[in-house]
Amino acid sequence: MTKTEGRTASAAVKDILLSNPDGLREVIRTVMQEVLEAEMDEALGAAKGERTPERLGYRSGHYGRTLITRVGKLELRVPQDRSGHFSTELFERYQR
Repeated sequence: MTKTEGRTASAAVKDILLSNPDGLREVIRTVMQEVLEAEMDEALGAAKGERTPERLGYRSGHYGRTLITRVGKLELRVPQDRSGHFSTELFERYQR
């Protein structure tokens, strides 16, 4: 990431936090969603839509998940793989 992109991202976060009373919750939800997608990419050995010989599996959509945090309820879209073996490290399977 270049300095310009970093400033743009931080400016976007600042705008969200200042303009929206639920801004912090939205920032946390966005970060957690990105982490979930990155974990899935790592588990499969390929990014979404990427075709590589090292690929270990395939995506199979998302399911909705409500996670209760200190900043309130977060509605997340947890990625699934076809084999059903993907499990995130962000939270336990049945944790609310």
